[in-house]
Amino acid sequence: MQRRHLLHAIGLSLVATGAFAQSALPPLQVWKDPNCGCCNDWVALLRADGFRVQVFDSGNAAVRKRLGLPAKYGSCHTALVSGYVVEGHVAASEIRRLLVEKPDAIGLAVPGMPVGSPGMDGPVYGNRRDAYDVLLVQRNGESRVFHHHAGTTTSDFKPTAGEAAGALPTADAEVRKVDARAGKITLKHGDIPNLEMPPMTMVFQVSDPAMLSQVKAGDKVRFTADKIKGAYTVMSIAPAP
Repeated sequence: MQRRHLLHAIGLSLVATGAFAQSALPPLQVWKDPNCGCCNDWVALLRADGFRVQVFDSGNAAVRKRLGLPAKYGSCHTALVSGYVVEGHVAASEIRRLLVEKPDAIGLAVPGMPVGSPGMDGPVYGNRRDAYDVLLVQRNGESRVFHHHAGTTTSDFKPTAGEAAGALPTADAEVRKVDARAGKITLKHGDIPNLEMPPMTMVFQVSDPAMLSQVKAGDKVRFTADKIKGAYTVMSIAPAP
């Protein structure tokens, strides 16, 4: 009888400890574009992992600058948790590790939007996984690798249309938002063959900010895109015929 009571007490203690572990997770604030599908997917993954996420659909460029993260580490969303910046598609497990280790740093960053990172993964991307690094950004703006994701061997993928033929295929889209200040455009687009990207709504960088003056929200456009230094980038854009 005493043994049964003891086991019951231990069980209650473990349940309480687990509940405390969940409630002890600090709140996480995230700034993003309201139309960015991959940002929404990332937020959903964090919530599923137990994080309490507060979302601000106001864009992230100004917040990133205010928090002191250099633009070269930029991605489509910026988060803040326990004083640390979390930029881009960082895994929940890596955020938890950051909170346990408490390094003297600005925070973590996954520059660009690598396919295979949390929120940029799964069947919609053909289960493709690109290699990428999660960076620990130091106070002086330098960085070191916090975690490396090896990805799938590049030989498993065909060259992009641009690499193979010297030209990029066009895709149709509707402009959802133009952020000239940040040099970004949100497009609800069709299939982009050279990037192996299915139809979705996504935030892109632009190769030339001047092209943003040619379009506005609601426009139907035809564009080309490529992956430049890890970032999905619109290379050309024009009104759809």
